[in-house]
Amino acid sequence: MARILLVEDNEDNRDMLARRLQRKEHEVILAVNGQDGVDKAHSEMPDIILMDMSMPVMDGWEATRLLKADVSTAKIPVIGLSAHALKQDYEKALGAGCDDYEIKPVVLNQLLEKIEKHTA
Repeated sequence: MARILLVEDNEDNRDMLARRLQRKEHEVILAVNGQDGVDKAHSEMPDIILMDMSMPVMDGWEATRLLKADVSTAKIPVIGLSAHALKQDYEKALGAGCDDYEIKPVVLNQLLEKIEKHTA
């Protein structure tokens, strides 16, 4: 299974999604904001990153841009997570470097399909 870096500032969302992914036998590494996510991406080198787009300290758009600009992390797939469902939100996430996008609340089966697609 995949080593997943979950970058999410909301503790309830982070814990719930981490538990659901772990039940599917994924290894989950947690980060609480964009800067923490960038740091852990470099130290842990996960298979994939689930990136909340709206966070304090550093938002998901900036964190993703930094990761994609760095040769050591550029190839790690990033799935943006956001409650914003408009087409321009999706396009903004892809423009920042996200490889895919999932709307919150996350539908686990859809997210698992995207994880599989980007880590296969």
